[in-house]
Amino acid sequence: MLLRSLFLLMLFLLSACSSTTTNRPDNPENICDIFRQNSDWYDAAKNMQARWKVPLTVPMAMMYQESSFKHDAKPPMDYFLFIPLGRRSSAYGYAQVKDEVWEDYKNQTGNSWADRDDFADAIDFMGWYSYKTSRVNKIAPSDAYNQYLNYHEGWGGFRRGTQNDKRWLLKTSRVVEARAKRYATQFKQCRSSL
Repeated sequence: MLLRSLFLLMLFLLSACSSTTTNRPDNPENICDIFRQNSDWYDAAKNMQARWKVPLTVPMAMMYQESSFKHDAKPPMDYFLFIPLGRRSSAYGYAQVKDEVWEDYKNQTGNSWADRDDFADAIDFMGWYSYKTSRVNKIAPSDAYNQYLNYHEGWGGFRRGTQNDKRWLLKTSRVVEARAKRYATQFKQCRSSL
């Protein structure tokens, strides 16, 4: 009986955890629909906004671009002929965070149990990164265009202007900026009902 109870408790805990990691939005183009479908995501995004003073629409637009809200997203595999050579980077999860930056986040925030495939941890990471971007490179937290360039190139790369040689990245940053603005307009209309 005790063994069965422990087993059921473990199943319950695992299902509770998975609700914050695998519920990809049915309509990722509308932030209201995203938060209605995943109310725990809304709670996590609000907490991030309160903690890091970053408008929740900016990291949500960046996360859409990085992973399409897929909890276990990874960069594509490189191949030589048909032989897998490995992935281009260690980026993983909702926020596509590389190993070394994720370790910095965990060490600096004390969030040592954080997982990149947990939405609450990933959105908090993105808030932390945007907050630090505003301190390191003087980019407003609401400036989705330059926040995304910093996110992609890193703080040093952005300062060196590495993004300027990547026309595709500049274009992608405009897409992120437009999505963040669209999310902000949508969010104003549904915030009181969430």
